Amino acid sequence: MSDRPTLPYGLWTSPLDPVELAQAKRLRDVRWDSDGKTLVWLEGRGARGVLVSQQGDDAPRDLTTTLSVRAKVGYGGGDFSVANGSVYFVASDGRLYKQLLATGVRGAITPAFGHAASPTPSPSGRHITYVHSAEGTDRLAVVDAEGRTWPQILAQGADFYMQPCWHLKGHILAWVEWDHPQMPWDGTRLVLAMVAYRRDGTPYIRSQRTVAGSQDEAISQPCFSPDGRSLVYASDRTGWSQLWCRDLGEDTERCLTEERYDIATPAWVQGLRAFGFAADGMLYFVRSEQGRRRAYTLPLEGGEPQPIESLTEYDHIEQISPAPRGHYLACIASSPTVPARIVSCRAKRSRVHARSGSESLSPRQLSQPQAVSWSGADGFTVYGLYYPPASEQFVGTGKPPLVINVHGGPTSSIEMGFEARAQYFATRGWAFLDLNHRGSTGHGRAYMQALRGSWGVADVDDALSAAQYLCDARLADPERLVLCGGSAGGYTVLRTLTAYPGSFRAGLCLYGISNLFSLAADTHKFEARYLDSLLGPLPEAAAVYRERSPLFSADNIRDPIALFQGSEDRVVPPAQAEEIVANLRRRGVPHAHHLYEGEGHGWRQSKTIERFYRDVDSFLKEHVLFA
Repeated sequence: MSDRPTLPYGLWTSPLDPVELAQAKRLRDVRWDSDGKTLVWLEGRGARGVLVSQQGDDAPRDLTTTLSVRAKVGYGGGDFSVANGSVYFVASDGRLYKQLLATGVRGAITPAFGHAASPTPSPSGRHITYVHSAEGTDRLAVVDAEGRTWPQILAQGADFYMQPCWHLKGHILAWVEWDHPQMPWDGTRLVLAMVAYRRDGTPYIRSQRTVAGSQDEAISQPCFSPDGRSLVYASDRTGWSQLWCRDLGEDTERCLTEERYDIATPAWVQGLRAFGFAADGMLYFVRSEQGRRRAYTLPLEGGEPQPIESLTEYDHIEQISPAPRGHYLACIASSPTVPARIVSCRAKRSRVHARSGSESLSPRQLSQPQAVSWSGADGFTVYGLYYPPASEQFVGTGKPPLVINVHGGPTSSIEMGFEARAQYFATRGWAFLDLNHRGSTGHGRAYMQALRGSWGVADVDDALSAAQYLCDARLADPERLVLCGGSAGGYTVLRTLTAYPGSFRAGLCLYGISNLFSLAADTHKFEARYLDSLLGPLPEAAAVYRERSPLFSADNIRDPIALFQGSEDRVVPPAQAEEIVANLRRRGVPHAHHLYEGEGHGWRQSKTIERFYRDVDSFLKEHVLFA
């Protein structure tokens, strides 16, 4: 028998305090300079983005102190690049800046017009290619690296652009583009363009052609080999996101990876990297497997992928960045019990350059998730990550209360990195499940497409079957079930509570969608046609939009619900929550409504994060634990 005291599940004292969670930094990207010795990474500190550099064994130092680094094309990403002793970054004002790593001299190189993303230096270092978005039009643009001349348009005509990539000789440029109503995970085109130069040295596109991709094939991250003979990219044409190689001389292509794992992730933001070349031509890549993102090496000529031994202690690797010289690799690495770190490695050795949190807790104090699956509606296998209650101090009796968490997107997934929300609940004696419902990524293209036309149905069914699965396994108390989700996940919460009242004891809705008509009319350009595939195009599918909009069936909600919203949210405006709250108030349904000032689509400010967890704790104690 355990000598630990018994305390009811959900009421355990946790070593993971909201203050500590609020103070954590967000590690967003990492890149090497051309020398292969200087590392630059981007930290999110509250509402600010700060670039940090470290050369060799020197201490890290902040590069940006007054400007906040944050690209705002779509959902952001592609914030900076590094080359030849300079960092090129996008500030929150939308302009592109250059800063010398050694002296800190800084200046804007693009005018205050629109927004830039994915700055990509040319091989000569004289020009920067980037994605530019202004007044509803996206394009590829180019500017000289000193900002002495006005930017020029390189390519336009497609609705969206991402991931420009230069050939080492500067005569070829590759990029990915796509058009409405496709999303970048539905279908994109890989374009290969021949580059010429005007008398003043400005590059322009002489000719271009599409070499891969279609409306039913998603291409991402073109990358030229160090010897210039090959172009490697990710494609899901086989049903799984694999690496493909195009021989530029022979104009032929072949698949490099054949295992049934996804390498690329959905391009919700610019600048995502799932693979890259080392200086010697070796490929480094990551792939999703059973809830993890593991790192491997692969020779370009083919062979079996080999795990990177120095990274096997981590379960989630992202933004992989091989050094352009030498044999070092950098990435953002984490595991369920290790918050995100900036890590570099070589052979069997690794080095930690930065930590997102204090790492004051031992692995024994935290919950270790298990990848689970079950048979859901219509016989589909559904996936999730189950976090059991965890404590070195207490034990519980009976069955624990359960939180089922639904990710956003909905074309996204939650994997085994450090999930603060999961650990917050698990260390307090809750069971917690991260649900990767149908439509989630990391399980092949067919699973991702299973939500087409079925949003608000399949995801809801999978949330219900998840609760049933865990209750049948005696891992959760069927009388104390909570459904939680943000954005698209918040929509699933509202939709479930309107369609199946009484199935959950309570709901937690973070910036969730209540009116699908308003979402289609008001959302930003990136998602303007997203609902075409999830629900159907308007006006033909108007009846579906009305049936599945929680607002129009809000009278069915009878379970306690807490709604959390940012006052500056442009993706899901506060009105989406306010209309639901008005209905709940009129009918006297128990609820809480928290509007966080200065926040957008998610929380960035430390004070908001701390307050959010305390608001959640108070609500659940009143309506679930002590009800």
